[in-house]
Amino acid sequence: MAFANIDEVQAALAAENYVCGRALATVVFLSLKLGRPLFLEGEAGTGKTEIAKVIAQALGRRLIRLQCYEGLDASSAVYEWNFAEQMIAIRTAEASGGTDRDMLKSELFTEDYLIERPLLQAMRPQPGGAPVLLIDEIDRTDAPFEAFLLEALSDFQVTIPELGTVTAPEPPIVILTSNRTREVHDALKRRCLYHWVDYPDFDREIEILHARAPEASESLSREIVAFVQRLREEDLFKKPGVAETIDWAKCLLALDVIDLSPATIADTLGAILKYQDDIQRLQGSEAKRILDAAKADLEKA
Repeated sequence: MAFANIDEVQAALAAENYVCGRALATVVFLSLKLGRPLFLEGEAGTGKTEIAKVIAQALGRRLIRLQCYEGLDASSAVYEWNFAEQMIAIRTAEASGGTDRDMLKSELFTEDYLIERPLLQAMRPQPGGAPVLLIDEIDRTDAPFEAFLLEALSDFQVTIPELGTVTAPEPPIVILTSNRTREVHDALKRRCLYHWVDYPDFDREIEILHARAPEASESLSREIVAFVQRLREEDLFKKPGVAETIDWAKCLLALDVIDLSPATIADTLGAILKYQDDIQRLQGSEAKRILDAAKADLEKA
């Protein structure tokens, strides 16, 4: 166990420039202490993937990432055979007169021709201890893969028919993320500790911006966060996440912006909004209206 208490978790993550609340630090601490997978759900851009990265950095462990997508199956997630190398071996054996099919088959299906994918890699011993296995955007997969994953995470082992069963000597630290584009099956969620990663409040987002874009002045940081917080209240197709707040701040710094103006916002909307309909909606007087409201919020504070 790397952390003695929740405060140590917060301190370790803060050292990696990740600002998190007490609730998230608690569920991370319990996940590590109990050896349970951690299921993080929330809007895109709220820091779910980043938490796996900083945990790996804080613990000095290898990060192994399985990026999920529609159509992902067990073989793609566990292993594949290097067919190109196998074909070369077959042609070489034929050219040299080797005809013993049983011997050739036993030689072809060995570790030498095995391409390890993330789940199998996570079952292997790693320098420094068990790796952090990030299963990113599990909601993009389908029910059959969820069922396979449920079995793999229950026993922390995978089976390769030609080689046998590979069991993790030490269970990996498993973190699953979901943007909730669909509901993940309850059976998988029950195996995990759950936490909803929400948009941060004003004060926490200021802390995050200070950690990730320390070059930004206090006044500019407060204007950026106030504007983004107001923007999230609008009826947008995709609300900006914390990642967009950080990106926007860096863009403004690159342009030597001292304070926000409607013209500056119009020029840099592509850093915080990723859909043309949302960008068009904020053209002209809309950006000024939101900026005025944000500045009014700052004056009240």
